[in-house]
Amino acid sequence: MKHFAVALAGLALAIAPAAANDVVSKLLKQYESQGGARFTSASAESLWSREFRDAKTGEARRCSTCHSEDLRRAGKHATTGKSIEPLAPSVNPKRLTDPEHIEKWFSRNCKWTFGRECTPQEKGDFLVMIRAR
Repeated sequence: MKHFAVALAGLALAIAPAAANDVVSKLLKQYESQGGARFTSASAESLWSREFRDAKTGEARRCSTCHSEDLRRAGKHATTGKSIEPLAPSVNPKRLTDPEHIEKWFSRNCKWTFGRECTPQEKGDFLVMIRAR
């Protein structure tokens, strides 16, 4: 039974990247239909480490404030201190497998960091960057 559980876990890890690629591909097509084009990791990387100021408090914010510069490492929520699992699918196969969770993540994090919703272009760029990690 133990060998079966190990084999099943290995199979789940092998399937997760394929599921993530399928979900990301569908979302990229959706973002293209909303005006996004030629998504690049480089564009997302520049936004990832760019500093934004909260309009009310003046507090400096970056994506990496909570998620760290290295997407393969765990992050830490800036307000609660709660640990945040790595974004990189290479070390966290659950990432990028649920389109509803991805959209919720974009909505919450873009508003907190940028003070606005992400554009379809920015979402596509971020997905391309995260998927490559």
